[in-house]
Amino acid sequence: MRISTAVRTLSPSQFAVVLLASAISIPVVAQQSADQPQSAPPAATQPSSSASSTPADKEGFWGHMNPFARKKWVKKRLDPINDRLTELDEVNAKNSQEIKDVDARAQAGIRQAQSTAEAANQTATAAGQKAQSANTIAQGASGHVDQLNTTVNGLDQYHQISDLDVHFRGGSPVLSKDAKDQLDSMATNLAGHEGYILEMEARAPGAGAVGIQTSQRLVESVERYMVTEHQIPVYRMHFVALGNAPVVTPGDDTKPERVRTSSVHIRLMENSLAAQDTTSPHGVASTTRAEQP
Repeated sequence: MRISTAVRTLSPSQFAVVLLASAISIPVVAQQSADQPQSAPPAATQPSSSASSTPADKEGFWGHMNPFARKKWVKKRLDPINDRLTELDEVNAKNSQEIKDVDARAQAGIRQAQSTAEAANQTATAAGQKAQSANTIAQGASGHVDQLNTTVNGLDQYHQISDLDVHFRGGSPVLSKDAKDQLDSMATNLAGHEGYILEMEARAPGAGAVGIQTSQRLVESVERYMVTEHQIPVYRMHFVALGNAPVVTPGDDTKPERVRTSSVHIRLMENSLAAQDTTSPHGVASTTRAEQP
């Protein structure tokens, strides 16, 4: 009754203010009633203590979204979301760092593998060059050995260049003018040449020791003349006194003739290896020497 009487006594402007105040106070009262816990239900209707679920927030007057909600109420609902976002940011950051670490290790492994491959390639190239050089040296050594073998085998290989017969009268060792001219012509061709020897076979009539002694005096006379008059080294002259031994020609089946005159047969022999790069004593290049490799 008092409220009705008071309302009737209010002026129109005062009545409008009261209505506005009532409209504002209703949401506040509804929010406060939503924040306050409801009274516990009877013991018979309470759930068992083993239930672990949390009762969901009840909807207020405005439903889930209260346009007049306080900051505390909004923060209470945003904190779990912010925590989850923070956790996701941390996971993303950790994953990004792990990806960077894996990429760094992969790049380091790639660089190390490339460096190892380059080092192995350089080592293989150097080994190939050394092997090629060793092969070249071995081939050169083999050729040198072959050349030495050829040289050694040919040291005692002589072939005849020319020959002449020096005749004596009556077994006397005195050289005639014709004999000296023959020896002078041969010695002139020998000047400045190497790799030759003179083989001399002396024969004289007379049996046994008489013929041998006579032939020895003849060949010694020839040797003495070549040494004193033309400076032919003694080691280049080889002689044998054969007495009245008949001359045997290889491949000739005819009977050897008896020795009737005193003579010294001289053969000029040349070693093609020892006489390389020189002209043969008879004035032309040696055929055997020209055929040497």
